[in-house]
Amino acid sequence: MKQGPLAELLLERFDSMPPQLQMASRFVLDHPDDVALMSMREQANRAGVSHSTMMRLARSLGLNSYEEMRALYARGLREAHRNFEVPGLSEGEDAEQGGFSLVGRMSDTLAAQVARFGDYGAARQLMAAADVLAGGRRLFCLGLRSEHAVAHHFNQTLSLFDEQATLLDAVGGTGIDNLGQGGSGDVMLAVGVEPYTRATVEIARQAAAFDIAVVAITDSQVSPLARIARQSIIVTTHSLVGFQSLVSAMAAAEILAALVAARRGIDVEQALQEAKARLSALDVYWSS
Repeated sequence: MKQGPLAELLLERFDSMPPQLQMASRFVLDHPDDVALMSMREQANRAGVSHSTMMRLARSLGLNSYEEMRALYARGLREAHRNFEVPGLSEGEDAEQGGFSLVGRMSDTLAAQVARFGDYGAARQLMAAADVLAGGRRLFCLGLRSEHAVAHHFNQTLSLFDEQATLLDAVGGTGIDNLGQGGSGDVMLAVGVEPYTRATVEIARQAAAFDIAVVAITDSQVSPLARIARQSIIVTTHSLVGFQSLVSAMAAAEILAALVAARRGIDVEQALQEAKARLSALDVYWSS
């Protein structure tokens, strides 16, 4: 996830802020480009606070005004655009007026979201998270409702490498029973984006209480999962048509699986061949 110029300071002070300032801070942390581009009142509406709260946030960070904060973020945005351009759009071109189809615009947006994992900061997040996961004795995977697909894909990919992981999704809600076997030295990948599923947060908290190291794929540095996790991968769920996109989260899970395999010294090609042979023997795959 892209970092704004005041991200470290906001994270450092977040827990000591009153609730309204926390809401304003979360908006600034999660939407650094919007801080540069939108008016203070628009930002306040998006954050769910008053415009005076946004001004108080700026002053609490040692700035004279919110406009001074916007100027910092605008400078950062200009620097970022010198190094990154969304593929397919030329400078100054209006996608609507230029006749870009919805397919093209969505493809460009999703490609740009995934491409950001190659940025230095995001890559460091992924590598640090993989170090935690690869060092675990037992690995649990957690994702409920829409996020289940991400957790399942991560678990399924590792199983093809002959890596044992436990997906906490058993019928009847009994999947959490497996967590009773966990403790210090074990790890969990938990996936959760806003709106956060209550059970996901509660199970992750229980895991942390058992001294299981939690790694989160989530959408904010101050999400409930990020506050629990030892390492977090921050993804975006924005889509052009309003629904929640999990493309970025799915890409993060695939990259993590590949990194875990590399850190454990797995010969991926050989493991995949063996997995295919086992499944073919069970007549899993169609053949004409």
